[in-house]
Amino acid sequence: MSSDIMNLPTESGDLPVHRWLPPSGTGPGVLVLQEIFGVSDYVRSRASDLAEAGYVVFAPELYHRLPDAAVGEDDLAKGMELAGELPWDEALTDARTAMDALRAAPETGGRVALLGFCYGGGLAFNLAAQAVPDALVSYYGSALPTLLPLAREVTCPSLHHFGTADDYIPLETVEKIRAAVTLGNRRVQFFTYDAAGHAFDNPSPMFHHERASALAWQRTLTFLAAHLGRAENA
Repeated sequence: MSSDIMNLPTESGDLPVHRWLPPSGTGPGVLVLQEIFGVSDYVRSRASDLAEAGYVVFAPELYHRLPDAAVGEDDLAKGMELAGELPWDEALTDARTAMDALRAAPETGGRVALLGFCYGGGLAFNLAAQAVPDALVSYYGSALPTLLPLAREVTCPSLHHFGTADDYIPLETVEKIRAAVTLGNRRVQFFTYDAAGHAFDNPSPMFHHERASALAWQRTLTFLAAHLGRAENA
């Protein structure tokens, strides 16, 4: 699937947003929020997969505020450095700007889900507490342990994926996240994947867990279809 780049005006300059349209030209919207490696080839590939499935997809360049945002897809140290340099509130503001634009796009009919990976998984959770999307998908949201006080404010249907062998989010912490996000909320689906580490959906040999990746993605597509209304091309 091909994409283009649009620019959304913000108080700190234009926010570049990658945009994919499904074959039909219209469909529910999915806002994809990046890993620490930016809008990488991997993130663009997943966005393309979603467009092929019938969704209108936006992926904002959240690092646009940083002077040196270039990062390799396996440069973990640089990715963590960039994520640390970007003020969380500014990233959240840009994500909200992109979400509002996606909801307003005539192609979506106003239906929007958030889907975030790692850094973006936490950001999506935070945004869902503020903006009430139609659905939320969070892959191993790295900031979730610090965002759990917001759990009761995330009222939309949500889907969470975590590996049981995550070096950055220990299983004990994963279970605390499960308890917080499911408390009093029957619209949460929460899955763990045996032997899968952090970023298990990323195809890099450094991270990838084939079985977990395939199963989580199928669950993601099923969840989105159920809560956004079935995409025309699905």
